[in-house]
Amino acid sequence: MSSSKPSPRESMLQQWVCQSLGIPAGSSVPPLLIVSGDASFRRYFRATWEGLSYIAVDAPPQHENSAAFINVCDMLRAAGVNAPEIFASDLDQGFLLLEDFGDRQLLPALRSCQLANDTERAGELYQAVLRTLLLIQHSPEKKRLGPYGRDQLRAEMNLFSEWFCTAFLELEMSVSERVVIDQAINFLEEAALSQPTVMVHRDFHSRNLMLLDDSTFPTLGVIDFQDAVHGPYSYDVVSLLRDCYLRWEPEIVTGWALTYWENAQAEGLLPDVSDSQFMRDFDLIGLQRQLKVMGIFCRLSLRDNKSQYLADIPLVIQYFLEVSGHYPELGDFVEWFNQRVLPVADQRLPKSAG
Repeated sequence: MSSSKPSPRESMLQQWVCQSLGIPAGSSVPPLLIVSGDASFRRYFRATWEGLSYIAVDAPPQHENSAAFINVCDMLRAAGVNAPEIFASDLDQGFLLLEDFGDRQLLPALRSCQLANDTERAGELYQAVLRTLLLIQHSPEKKRLGPYGRDQLRAEMNLFSEWFCTAFLELEMSVSERVVIDQAINFLEEAALSQPTVMVHRDFHSRNLMLLDDSTFPTLGVIDFQDAVHGPYSYDVVSLLRDCYLRWEPEIVTGWALTYWENAQAEGLLPDVSDSQFMRDFDLIGLQRQLKVMGIFCRLSLRDNKSQYLADIPLVIQYFLEVSGHYPELGDFVEWFNQRVLPVADQRLPKSAG
């Protein structure tokens, strides 16, 4: 178990796992070994029985929607994506028993490529990931998912003001400053809503992709997909290539992004999107995501006591400033950000390790 004295909920999960695996009464009970938590209330445990390994998920139903997880998992597997098989579920308790994809996240493999200055190998890994992404985007069942609509896009960007500026940086903003913020949000919102829509994972990055073999273009397992929607086609591409936990030089990212666009064109996914329009879509949805992430990471620290996410915000800010200056529609916002936000953020945030 995860500690010498398991919590009542862990004991309930262990009992349920035993029942789900058909372990006879009186047998030695397999321990639940904590694997990880994530940026939510879910916790993951590994259980081993008769030589096979499983992942037991504790997803408290008052906080997490396990029915959505099952629905999206079925959609992904039907599309040929390696999402984990679900062996058992109890929605009332918020318990799931899943296929174990192991511990090999994509992130360490990419960091090893960086340390070795091996962008060729990194490119092969990203090619494998982008092939997986195209399978997701080709899913014919996107309409079964909720839309990534105006209200959700705006609510996410409002986290920037609420949690990053006000709660974390403790900025007191004037009416005129809020107008500048709102104008930027309006621009990014309209840009997002103008994009062709596909199935969107919404958290498609190197910590949610698992390496399942060591081939040149490895098989990848996809996890943490329960918040999927149908929305802007470039969202998952920028989530992957402008990863909050790993930075590549902009010209390398542009090359990989255009490889995605070429493959999507070849497969008939984006027949009416030029390369220049794609890069604009890629940039602007990235800015929407980066504003959201600044707010979410501060909320995780302040509300959920997960302060480790603060160390990733400087990289997110770096992405935002590298791109936003290319769009004159955001000129007032960028000027305000540099003058009012950045000096305080530099004082309060840890330095980026990205």
